[in-house]
Amino acid sequence: MIFRPALAALPIALLLASCGGNVVPPGRAAPVRSSTPPTRTTVPRPAPIQRPTAQIQMAPGLEGVIGADALQLGRVFGTPRLDVIEDDARKLQWTGTACILDVYLYPQASNARPTATYVEARRSDGRDVDRAACVAALRKVQ
Repeated sequence: MIFRPALAALPIALLLASCGGNVVPPGRAAPVRSSTPPTRTTVPRPAPIQRPTAQIQMAPGLEGVIGADALQLGRVFGTPRLDVIEDDARKLQWTGTACILDVYLYPQASNARPTATYVEARRSDGRDVDRAACVAALRKVQ
């Protein structure tokens, strides 16, 4: 067969053809490249979002927790089991046989250190526990 060598050379020819640069077909003018740099459009940054201030949960038995920062809470409860930071919020968690305590910290003013504003308490099976009782149960002996 005469076509077999021609078919074998076809992939090589296609490969070589793909290696070429910008080839201008006959009868067409080559594109003119401008010597001036392209203009850039400046888009203004959006105004910073004003974050709402966190609502502070005040309840009897939470004194020394609400308003405390992470270092102060560490002195009260020890090293947290969980320390999660998301954006400007922080969640610290302590566990014991009596309950699981989650303390949420938020900054109260711009550039302020986050302080505890909210507390949740539950049993290991998920049922709610009195927050003040959980705080008292998990407090380190002073």
